[in-house]
Amino acid sequence: MSTIVTVPPRGRPPAATRVRGSGSLVWLAVPALLVFVAFGVIPLLGVLALSFTTWDGLSQDISFSGLASWSAVLSDPGLPHALWVTFLIMALSWLVQTPASILIGVFLAGHQRYRALIAVLYFIPLLLSSAAIAITYKALLDPNFGLGAGLGLDFLAQDWLGEGPLAVGVVIFVVSWQFIPFHSLLYQGGVRQIPRSMYEAAELDGAGRVRKFFSITLPQLKYTIITSSTLMVVGSLTLFDLIFVLTAGGPGDATRVLALDMYKRGYQANLMGPASAIAVILVLVGLALALVLRRLGGRDGSASQLEGA
Repeated sequence: MSTIVTVPPRGRPPAATRVRGSGSLVWLAVPALLVFVAFGVIPLLGVLALSFTTWDGLSQDISFSGLASWSAVLSDPGLPHALWVTFLIMALSWLVQTPASILIGVFLAGHQRYRALIAVLYFIPLLLSSAAIAITYKALLDPNFGLGAGLGLDFLAQDWLGEGPLAVGVVIFVVSWQFIPFHSLLYQGGVRQIPRSMYEAAELDGAGRVRKFFSITLPQLKYTIITSSTLMVVGSLTLFDLIFVLTAGGPGDATRVLALDMYKRGYQANLMGPASAIAVILVLVGLALALVLRRLGGRDGSASQLEGA
């Protein structure tokens, strides 16, 4: 009597092993899920609940006020202006940071030793706090005692933080100066994942550096651009400390972004209900923009990026 032994397909573990393996992977995700719920979901629900209350942030007297806080925020003429300034800084900083980050990232992706040294020096702004950077630039741009007055340059001696358009330009410049190194690091990694064979084939066809950049590098960096843009958008929505120290929202309300408006309502006017409502608006706007950018990347973003690795 012969015994038939069934051998599973080569290279594929049995079904029971696959089930046990997937179960262990699920348990590995539990700690991260617990941390996310504890520090992300629960605080967000607390802020949402506070938006329906009246509280000064100091006393224990928290009273339910229904939609009063939402009505006060949505009817405030300062809200559309804060939204406009937020989106203006977001769009202009993206237009400045993205091309510069791509070019610097492509340059630093080379394997020459001097490029590695330049990369280390260039990433120094990432080690500095936003408050320290704002204090430094505020001193350098002082029209009486700053860099322009010291060097005798009338162009630099302008009242950079005293005029609305100039103040917005300074904010965009400082934000770009601080965060371009980070996004350059993303693009540097993305460029190094592009197969060298694609460039070799293009060289055989007679393509130059510019043609290879627009025909190979940029298309292959599509999903890196989506990731970098998402981080820029979310970071612009939560931009607070640098603007608070540099301009405090001025001159007037020229640089009063939504995050700064939330701080002033909550911690200066002691209106935690309206401040919480603005916080919820920030979350909703951030989620909407992130979903739009994700949709631009397509559903096969992860798979396509892995194939090019």
